[in-house]
Amino acid sequence: MKKKVPAYNGTLRDHTIMCPYCISECSGIRIFGKRIKSIAFSTDVAIIKNINADAIIAVYPFTPQAAISQSIISISDVPVFVGVGGGLTGGKRSVRLALQAEHQGAYGVVVNAPIADEVITEIKRVVDIPVIATIASVHTDVRRKLEAGADILNVSGAAATASMVAEIRKEYPDVAIIATGGPTNESILETIEAGANAITYTPPSNGELFARTMKKYREINP
Repeated sequence: MKKKVPAYNGTLRDHTIMCPYCISECSGIRIFGKRIKSIAFSTDVAIIKNINADAIIAVYPFTPQAAISQSIISISDVPVFVGVGGGLTGGKRSVRLALQAEHQGAYGVVVNAPIADEVITEIKRVVDIPVIATIASVHTDVRRKLEAGADILNVSGAAATASMVAEIRKEYPDVAIIATGGPTNESILETIEAGANAITYTPPSNGELFARTMKKYREINP
């Protein structure tokens, strides 16, 4: 029997960004007692403060900086998974960033696809939060990432994501998988059906949101 869920949005928060409802179809991943299904991919603190995602994944194309992760963790009302490198940044620096992220309150650390397996092992040795390994290609050796100590896989294969998730799920039926869901309900559901436990969602940018708001203002005051 489908349950009716009472809701209250208020006036000032009625414009909160909502993750696609279909994400609720996935099982979720329970981390430190919190069940996480939807994960917003953003480092914009205004968006992070105004989105209904269960968690935030803060990965960006620059050298990870503790000041950035601290800012995001302090503003977020939900768990944050922090990027600690693996591409341009690696080795002992990634290990130190991971330990610092844990001290700042991160719920997990995310390592990029090129990271060396021994660095994953070293990060896992020093932190007591999940190590999330990004899988960006069908050629990635998933077994080695798991054996190195990765707790969760973050599958980000663009259009190939759903098929990559399905292949991983066949070989590893119990591994926790986060995956990018794509831009439509259909692509999200396809990824969930392939075996993803949680879905990352990329919200619209500040520029896109401002454009929509200004369009409404112009309609009200032509």
